[in-house]
Amino acid sequence: MEEAERRGGFGSLGYRPLVAFDFDGTLTWKDSLRDFLAWREGSWGYLVKMARVAPEALRYTVHKDRTRLKAVLVREFLAGEAREKLEAEARDYASARARKLLRPDALRFWRFWRDEQNARMLIVTATPETIVAPFAADLGATMLIGSRLAFDQSSAVTGMDGPNCRGPEKVRRLQAIFGDDVKLDVAFGDSDGDLDMLGLANERGLRTFGERP
Repeated sequence: MEEAERRGGFGSLGYRPLVAFDFDGTLTWKDSLRDFLAWREGSWGYLVKMARVAPEALRYTVHKDRTRLKAVLVREFLAGEAREKLEAEARDYASARARKLLRPDALRFWRFWRDEQNARMLIVTATPETIVAPFAADLGATMLIGSRLAFDQSSAVTGMDGPNCRGPEKVRRLQAIFGDDVKLDVAFGDSDGDLDMLGLANERGLRTFGERP
């Protein structure tokens, strides 16, 4: 904070704070990918496909590889889906579910930093960017950094593109954009998957928000 103040102060023309929020569990109160899949499939369809994923979920208790587990989930639910259709569904989902998902107390902090402090607002999340993008746009985020879906030459989903954006991967993605010496002014998260990112911040909040809509 003191460094920011020396460089002009928060909200001044000379300096814009860099503020990062995790998405699931921080801005929202539940897992948005699974909520999106349930919304998209309907209750019965979701349960049937989750049953197919169950063996890999069981193997996850041994290998602990979240990227592998998420890739299986994405292939089961989204493989072959056209990018344009999926993006449209994500917009419809955000429109239908935002008020039921976003934490009111997190939104107050978000708007404080965005509006009163003129901060550069980042969402850094393990959820695929395609799903979170409409929320990020509605919130006026400066940038969305998330896990990525892989698409083939016909723009159909094939699985995951690269590692799950969690833990050290959040730091790597931030460094790739802002440089190896990136420093966040403020960061918020809710799990051990956010601790590496929070370690980059001058001020940090872990499980700061608890309100539900």
